[in-house]
Amino acid sequence: MKIRQMWVWMLLMALSFVNDRSHCCVEEERVSLLEIKAWFNHAGAPGSYQLEGWDKEHFNCCNWLWVVCDNTTNRVIELHLSGVNYDYPNAVEVDLDLNASLFLPFKELEILDLRDNQLVGGFKNQVPASGLRNLKELDLSYNKLNNNVLSSLGGFSTLKSLDLSNNRFTGSTGLNGLRKLETLNLEYTDFKESILIESLGALSCLEKVFLDYSSLPASFLRSIGPLSTLKVLSLAGVDFNSTLPPQGWCELKNLEQLCLSGNNLKGVLPPCLGNLSSLQVLDVSYNQLEGNIAFSHLSHLTQLEYLEVSNNYFQVPISFGSFMNLSNLKFFACDNNELIAAPSFQPLDPKFQLRAFSASNCTPKPLKAGFPNFLQSQHDLMFVDLSHNKFVGEPFPSWLFENNKKLNQLYLRDTSFTGSPLQLPQHPTPNLQTIDMTGNSIHGQIARNICSIFPSLKNFMMANNSLTGCIPPCFGNMSSLTYLDLSNNHMSCELLEHNLPTSLWFLKLSNNNFKGRLPLSVLNMTGLHYLFLDGNIFAGQVSGTFSLASSFMWFDISNNLLSGMLPRGIGNSSISLQGIDLSRNHFEGTIPIEYFNSSGLEFLDLSENNLSGSLPLGFHASDLRYVHLYRNQLSGPLAYDFYNLSSLVTLDLDDNNLTGPIPNWIDSLSELSIFVLKSNQFNGILPHQLCLLRKLSILDLSENNFSGLLPSCLSNLNFTASDEKTWVYTSTKSEDDGIRKDIFGNVAFYLDTKYLSPEISVKISVELTLKKIFYTYEGDNLRYLSAVDLSCNRFTGEIPTEWGKLSGIYSLNLSQNNLTGLIPSSFSNLKKIEGLDLSHNNLNGRIPAQLVELTFLAVFNVSYNNLSGRTPEMKNQFGTFDESSYKGNPLLCGPPLQNSCDKTESPSVRVPNDFNGDGGFIEMDIFYASFGACYITVVLTIAAVLCIYPHWRRRWFYFIEECIDTCCCFLAINFPKLSRFRT
Repeated sequence: MKIRQMWVWMLLMALSFVNDRSHCCVEEERVSLLEIKAWFNHAGAPGSYQLEGWDKEHFNCCNWLWVVCDNTTNRVIELHLSGVNYDYPNAVEVDLDLNASLFLPFKELEILDLRDNQLVGGFKNQVPASGLRNLKELDLSYNKLNNNVLSSLGGFSTLKSLDLSNNRFTGSTGLNGLRKLETLNLEYTDFKESILIESLGALSCLEKVFLDYSSLPASFLRSIGPLSTLKVLSLAGVDFNSTLPPQGWCELKNLEQLCLSGNNLKGVLPPCLGNLSSLQVLDVSYNQLEGNIAFSHLSHLTQLEYLEVSNNYFQVPISFGSFMNLSNLKFFACDNNELIAAPSFQPLDPKFQLRAFSASNCTPKPLKAGFPNFLQSQHDLMFVDLSHNKFVGEPFPSWLFENNKKLNQLYLRDTSFTGSPLQLPQHPTPNLQTIDMTGNSIHGQIARNICSIFPSLKNFMMANNSLTGCIPPCFGNMSSLTYLDLSNNHMSCELLEHNLPTSLWFLKLSNNNFKGRLPLSVLNMTGLHYLFLDGNIFAGQVSGTFSLASSFMWFDISNNLLSGMLPRGIGNSSISLQGIDLSRNHFEGTIPIEYFNSSGLEFLDLSENNLSGSLPLGFHASDLRYVHLYRNQLSGPLAYDFYNLSSLVTLDLDDNNLTGPIPNWIDSLSELSIFVLKSNQFNGILPHQLCLLRKLSILDLSENNFSGLLPSCLSNLNFTASDEKTWVYTSTKSEDDGIRKDIFGNVAFYLDTKYLSPEISVKISVELTLKKIFYTYEGDNLRYLSAVDLSCNRFTGEIPTEWGKLSGIYSLNLSQNNLTGLIPSSFSNLKKIEGLDLSHNNLNGRIPAQLVELTFLAVFNVSYNNLSGRTPEMKNQFGTFDESSYKGNPLLCGPPLQNSCDKTESPSVRVPNDFNGDGGFIEMDIFYASFGACYITVVLTIAAVLCIYPHWRRRWFYFIEECIDTCCCFLAINFPKLSRFRT
């Protein structure tokens, strides 16, 4: 019996083996696939690991990745080999010659995808006319192919779809022989107009053409009229820079989809547009088209379903009366145009039922016509965006919820809506996922039944309103909620742990009045990426042992009342934090080295605490870009470990007790843009390596003990504008969630996708001092700011004339030093400068008259020097400066000073303006009078010098005033540090 069972088992195994072999792919094709793998490997293709599953020991190649076989014949019908010769994470690429003969054994191949493989040249082996006789789709896009490929493609007589976009064609060779071709993609290519028109005209079955971002003349639109078979034409980003011609393109009677976005088109829409009677999709966004859209012929396009006119200069009547008869219209977008009042008569109810309506940023002035009330007749809306409009005094349109049960995304940001409280519909809106009503005047509490009315709510943004109360308890049970922003309101309560769902991806409760202790459960949410609890009144000691969930990317609890030691667990190496902000609290102790060893950390702000000790040593933070440690009590030198921070953009160590010189390795911080060491005890001379920081735009070394000469090489600084010093970039998340397909269907070209960006308000600010007044810069102002502040130090010598080359500088402060010599006349080249402070030095000579050419100068101070001669002419900006800009220079004269130059300067005898002896200036008339008196008696001469010569008395009083100023400067530096210790 056992022997019989064994024989049965062996027979079944044999049959199974035979069955497996009978369903294997064709051996010839399997061998060819292995040859293709070897082709990629031999070339050293960085992405060839994608073909690791292609193994000669595995007979059934139909199961291999990127291979699709016919279920009946087991022959390969699809090969998807895109990006095999490209390493996306590292952007590594290797040029590869295209060997077409490798694909000839695939007799029934229908789809071949070779895009993004750095294929070069033409075909290594020409494809015979009989080769690949079943091929229907060929994708050779994003390679480096030349004209030889074009002349060889005629053999693909069965081809229906061809993608040759982004290659290296010169446009001198056309396409021939592709008599069945229906879809052609030539994006990012350059073709001569005549050759392109001839090629397209020879393709008798051509229906879809994509020429986006190609180089074409404006006359192309006049020449394409004969292409009568076209149904889809996409010409986005070609930059025609002209008006739309009244012929040619308007003759394409069968055209169903037309994209002309981003072409710098001007003027009005021509009347011939109404001839495109089959048009279903029209996109003319991102142009300079103008006129009242109600007077265009768009109303004649009765088949129109999708209309995109955003980012033009159109006037759009708020009633949308001209479109009322377009019964097929489903999508309408007119963002960044101008909504205007409707005609006096009221149009009938529209025949269309929109799925998506977008009209954001369309009211530069408050709109008296009110809200677009035609939306009250719409019942199929899924997407509505009316953000950044001024519907002043309008109540919140709660009927949008009631009328549209399919509503999925609603954006009403900054629309001036009012409400007390937010009006919710009586019945649930089950599909609603996104509500954005940021920046309105909604006040009162969030309704406690909001979770039952919007059971699928995913993104809820109501920042910058006047909400009060607390977070509804039901939010804790909303498993769909991932993005919650209630910042900048007046909400006040103790934040309970069970009020927040564990599904959150983004949580921002900044600038409210939440109180109590930090809810530890929030810190352990495994899906939370961004947490902002700053600007509240959370209090109490933070445990030094608590840690964050590994998912965290940004952690901000700044500007609260938290105390204790900095928690080491925040810098855990398993957390991929991008930003840490614990500033403006009462933390104390030393800075844990873990903060500087956090993998991927870019932003670290521990400023305005009571931190002490030296800067951390022995860290490796290669990604760190922004370090703010100002207004603490840190001591010691600038740690050598900062040498490795080659990505550092901002280093702000203002107002500490740091010592030592600026190290010679400072030039290793090649990306440094903002460097602030203000109000410390640094000393020594400025190293020349400081001049090698080519991206440096703000240098503040004021209120230290630096000495020596000013380095002339600082004139090499470029002072270019930079976004990096004001913005911290974050990831984005698409909000589509499948709704895109429901709204747009199978549109051949993509309309704008809505992305959800984490709103991180990182305000990188810089405080500069001019004329003893503090100026704070942040955001866009900081982007363009360039400044040097070396005030309150011990610099000596002359101001380098080379500094006149700092043409991009906005602020220069050299006050409270021991500088001598002349004010460089080359400063007249500082055309952008707005603040110049040279006060409290020992500068002499005249003020260069050329400085009046500085037309942006708002702050000018040369007080308390040894300057002489006439003040600059009172014109341009110098007409706005008062006496305080010049005081303390007894030999200066002219307005706005009280001294008249007639009293101090003889018209016949001029004192050279560069004369400066040890005894100062000596007025000649007084000298002659004194000399005559010497003949009478020596005693009387000495008495005359001491009694009647005022210059020496002024010098004595000036010396006393200098001593007082030096003491005041010393107290200004050190007294705030002594008084800032917190309890």
